[in-house]
Amino acid sequence: MIWWQLFYVYLKIGIFGFGGGYAMLSLIQADVVDRYGWITSQEFTDIVAISQMTPGPIGINSATYIGYTAVHNAGYPPYMAVLGSCLTTFAVCLPSFLLVLGISYAFAKFRHNKYVEAAFYGLRPVTVGLIAAAALLLMNEENFIDYKSFLLFGAAFVLTWKFKINPILMILLSAAAGLILY
Repeated sequence: MIWWQLFYVYLKIGIFGFGGGYAMLSLIQADVVDRYGWITSQEFTDIVAISQMTPGPIGINSATYIGYTAVHNAGYPPYMAVLGSCLTTFAVCLPSFLLVLGISYAFAKFRHNKYVEAAFYGLRPVTVGLIAAAALLLMNEENFIDYKSFLLFGAAFVLTWKFKINPILMILLSAAAGLILY
């Protein structure tokens, strides 16, 4: 019974968890701690802390840990608890996967449509503007961008745009230049 409930809860969280992992946490706590009582409030707090420290999205990390803990607390052996973590991770990722799959199919089908091309052409400067806005929001007195950063940005921009340098190579070259300059 716990298997279907875990799948249902995390499928629902994957569908309605707008705003990223931190927005999902209240949905997760409402079901996992309050409604079903699979884990305690203290275990939930510990799992959130561990999920923040491990690489990857907090929503997926917490799903993995909670799946394991919930199945283990239900009295199943550790190998079944691992299956519980796989099930919850799969369930929380499934809606996003299906959405991206549908969008990629639609994009492949309508990629050469003049309206779609025009929309993507218009989105390019908006994307650059959003990235620039995020950079400006992160700038404060402690990490203000100095002339070396502007020089590095300008060089990376010109090399990528004019000479079509591979972005991964550009990241590595920028890291090396940053180590040398700083």
